[in-house]
Amino acid sequence: MATDYGHSYGFGSGPGFPEDSAARRHRLPAGLRAPFEGRSWREFGYVLLGLPVGILLFTYAVTMVSLGAGLLVTFLGVPVLAAALAGCRGFGAMERARARALLGLRVSDPEPLRARKQGAMGWMGAVLKSGASWRSLLYAVLQFPWSVFSFVVAVNVWAFGWAMLTYPLWFWVFPMYAGQDGLQLYGDETHRVYLDNPFEITMTALVGLLFTLATPWIVRALTTVDRVMVHGLLGPSRLATRVVELESDRGVVVDTAAADLRRIERDLHDGAQARLVNLAMDLGLAKEKLKVDPRAAAVMVDEAHGEVKTALQELRDLARGIHPAVLTDRGLDAALSSVASRCTVPVRVEVDLAERPASAIEGIAYFTVSELLQNVSKHARATSASVEVWRVENRLMLQVVDNGVGGADVSAGSGLAGLAERLDAVDGILVVDSPAGGPTRVTAELPWRSEPAAGH
Repeated sequence: MATDYGHSYGFGSGPGFPEDSAARRHRLPAGLRAPFEGRSWREFGYVLLGLPVGILLFTYAVTMVSLGAGLLVTFLGVPVLAAALAGCRGFGAMERARARALLGLRVSDPEPLRARKQGAMGWMGAVLKSGASWRSLLYAVLQFPWSVFSFVVAVNVWAFGWAMLTYPLWFWVFPMYAGQDGLQLYGDETHRVYLDNPFEITMTALVGLLFTLATPWIVRALTTVDRVMVHGLLGPSRLATRVVELESDRGVVVDTAAADLRRIERDLHDGAQARLVNLAMDLGLAKEKLKVDPRAAAVMVDEAHGEVKTALQELRDLARGIHPAVLTDRGLDAALSSVASRCTVPVRVEVDLAERPASAIEGIAYFTVSELLQNVSKHARATSASVEVWRVENRLMLQVVDNGVGGADVSAGSGLAGLAERLDAVDGILVVDSPAGGPTRVTAELPWRSEPAAGH
């Protein structure tokens, strides 16, 4: 069950290292460069497009739904209402594409239609029963008032900011425009106030600068609401997402079980089975030599006895890799202490559990710690390590710490990634904190499930 992540521990520069990120660090702070970043202009473009798109969606949704509701007294109302919902699903696909292109928001497609019957009736029933269809309709209705508000705010803030910031240039080009001394700030029948002296022009430009610097963040705040709406109303439901996750996790569990079966079969074939075959042959030869050369037969029997001991040891190791007896009989504390005793470095084990978890969770916890300790022995170059196990509410926590060279990385495609996938298959989490130079701290989190009572 050893996990090999030979490249997980190592040194050197490359993507993701501090020196590499420092080289890419911007000279200007985010507040000053935001008005000129492509992201800010894409978000502003999203807001500008939002108004005509919102008018289109709202008009279509209200018109079609009203027409369909009005025709429900006849049979024509059902297909019209189904067509309205289908059109809203199509507009939802367009909105997901727009959000992906301008906001960088990637939202998965909602669950597809599942028609129980063939033909038009089955399709209309599937559309009307689909929650994604009604969420798309709700988006088409809600997006319009929000797009009006965000368009008005964004355009006014953007226009006022740049107009005030560039006012000194306009005043220099047009010192007397249409008979006026400058930009009129206030006016009534008796007097008027113009921005026409150096101090007022400078203050106007400074206020415009503040508006210009704040505009990208205001637009970003507005598009945050759009992100929430697109993700919540046009994406898959939580139930559908959970089903997809469970299907993926089931695939991981099946693949892992198949790999374990292949490993056990290979170990039996190449190890104990081969030794038992040789043992049978040696005993056959010894039987033949027993009458002719008893002394040679005794030597062959002695060698066969040694083969039996080796085969038994391999079978014990294989059985321990499947599910150790000490884990079943005495629990995690004794089982992890046994694993720690076989590690190449001293390991301190501390298990703080008032009761035992379910056998499946207990087995996953055991093999997780076993693999991590084998990695410590093979790659960490550590002099000491520790294992801690405890429970926090409905979660089982595991932590393995070593003082080795560090540099372990789950994203490097190593054995740690495979271990993280195994934990994820049971709603577990693996967190690796391993800076270069160490220490390495690996924390695993598993769902806590108690062993069901006997007879239930």
